[in-house]
Amino acid sequence: MAGLTWMVALADRPRRAPVEPVLPVPSDDAARLAATWGDKPGLIGFLATVDHKRIAARYLVTTLALLVVSGILALDMRIQLSQPEMQRLGPQGYNEAFTLHGSTMLFLVSVPVMEAMAIWLVPLMLGQRNLAYPRLAAYSYWLYLGGVLMLWVPHALGVTPDLGWFEYPPLSGPTYAPGHRADVWAQMITFTEVAALAASVNIAVTILKMRPPGMTLARMPVFLWAMLVTSVMTVLALPAVMLATSLLIADRLVATQFFSPQAGGDVLLFQHMFWFFGHPEVYIIFLPAVGFVSAIVETFSRRVLFGHTVQVLAIVSVGLLAFGLWVHHMFAVGLPRLGASFYTAASMAIALPVGMQIFCWIATIADGRPRFATPLLWVVGFIATFVIGGLSGVMTASAPLDLQLTDTYFIVGHLHYVLVGGALFPLFGALAYWYPKATGRLMSERWGKIAFWLVFAGFNIGFFPMHLLGLMGMPRRIYTYPTAMGWGTLNLVVSAGTLIASLGAAVMVANALLSLRLGRPAGDDPWGGSTLEWGCASPPPPYNFAATPVVGSLVPCWEPRPRRVMTGLSLTDREVLVTSVGEAAPEYRQFSPGPSIWPLLAALATSAFFVGSIFTPWAVVWGSVPVAATLIGWFWPRARHEESRAET
Repeated sequence: MAGLTWMVALADRPRRAPVEPVLPVPSDDAARLAATWGDKPGLIGFLATVDHKRIAARYLVTTLALLVVSGILALDMRIQLSQPEMQRLGPQGYNEAFTLHGSTMLFLVSVPVMEAMAIWLVPLMLGQRNLAYPRLAAYSYWLYLGGVLMLWVPHALGVTPDLGWFEYPPLSGPTYAPGHRADVWAQMITFTEVAALAASVNIAVTILKMRPPGMTLARMPVFLWAMLVTSVMTVLALPAVMLATSLLIADRLVATQFFSPQAGGDVLLFQHMFWFFGHPEVYIIFLPAVGFVSAIVETFSRRVLFGHTVQVLAIVSVGLLAFGLWVHHMFAVGLPRLGASFYTAASMAIALPVGMQIFCWIATIADGRPRFATPLLWVVGFIATFVIGGLSGVMTASAPLDLQLTDTYFIVGHLHYVLVGGALFPLFGALAYWYPKATGRLMSERWGKIAFWLVFAGFNIGFFPMHLLGLMGMPRRIYTYPTAMGWGTLNLVVSAGTLIASLGAAVMVANALLSLRLGRPAGDDPWGGSTLEWGCASPPPPYNFAATPVVGSLVPCWEPRPRRVMTGLSLTDREVLVTSVGEAAPEYRQFSPGPSIWPLLAALATSAFFVGSIFTPWAVVWGSVPVAATLIGWFWPRARHEESRAET
């Protein structure tokens, strides 16, 4: 721990008061830190950056743009279904729109947007200057962008996947799906999942080994716990779907028979592998939202979160139980009754820890002095919609009832209540909550509340009737229906609701964009937040914190005593503090890699490898050469100043 010293800041930190930067920074030190941690100007600086804030901003812009495009596709489908026997979209056009919408939302928006928030927030919540592996974060974004292009460029060229966001064989096999539509979808999965694995490992290591002194595991904010469990789940779940799609490509390209019953394969093997990932993915999306909600509820209720230990245990329980539920998506395929009973029980059991979390949030609001600003409104909307989705989930967890409801619009309604209510509502609340920290300006509260009520009302008008349509027997994945079925009125209501929700989303986007220039200056902590990110400037400088904060409680920014910090990190070399896993005791200073073009080049080489492999198996051989070359360039040892080396 050579060179690490302790000192105490001069300013007191009264509870719930706006927080100034943790330590006044001399102007000379601030300039040296900014020069050390800043990026080069121009295009090279833009492409080579490893600043976690800029990488997260790219993730967010990309995912939110895809959210808009995917929403337009959903509106297109709803206009088609608003009246019986509509012919605006034919069966092929509807299948393509359905596949693009589902694949984009589930693989290119829901998980990546949560990782983007974590990439931005985790170092700030830890009082650190960057992630554990900055270049790996840059690589993960460029590879994710490759996955986006893998799906949408073929769409522009007329090679759009059209078998749904699940692509079950044998329909996706070489016999029934000639051409490359199914290959495009399968390789898009590989892109996005490798990117997600890279981001998850980065986040988990940062949380475990770069916590500030005093932030023991018991003092970690709920958001950090949620992201740690989510990252571990991602590492365990995503290889299953990557393997499934790789085997599918092998069946299609080199005539293996993994999913061909005629040659001894098994089509249900694909479903098992897909849903072993697919149901944990629901909670990979949901658990970061638990962190958002906990932070917002604590701040706007003006009291410490009720049941912090209960929340943490519930998060861990959800992470474990999520891997024992996947077969409830397959009750209709002819499973043994004993197996169905087991998965019914497991699927219902996961409602218990989630219910405990909801009760803790309600107790915090009830026992505090809540201020119903826009972020807290989104949380209240989340609780209402997610409870509806959870109750319908318990219903469909019952194998006998699921056999009647599977592949009906009841499932479509349930899915959207869980994913939109359980992920997008908290995400919108989080964007409103941390917007002033990222931009230094406040969004309009009036227009924020108008946007919330439009989205909340439109969502429930649009998706609740889907449950009724399912009970009336309307199957999912159909592009039209006859008048005699009697589904026209409810479908018109559903389409009207989605239009209202879309209007609310447009108001929210306009509010965010206009507030970049017209919003009131926010100051460093406009909400009186409790966690460390509110202790740095808004927007954060390239180095985030001039000195590492020392944590003494669950709510470090509400601590009544003077704020303690630890100094000793270099002003002229990129250094971060590494601490122990359990007690967060300082161990050593670690060199943090600076800007580099190699992550982009490695991502380009990996992309060429993936794209080429759907056309010829030789791409696996020859494509490995540029991948290896770029990785060698990335990891090639370079001379550093002695003070920049890791010290043990």
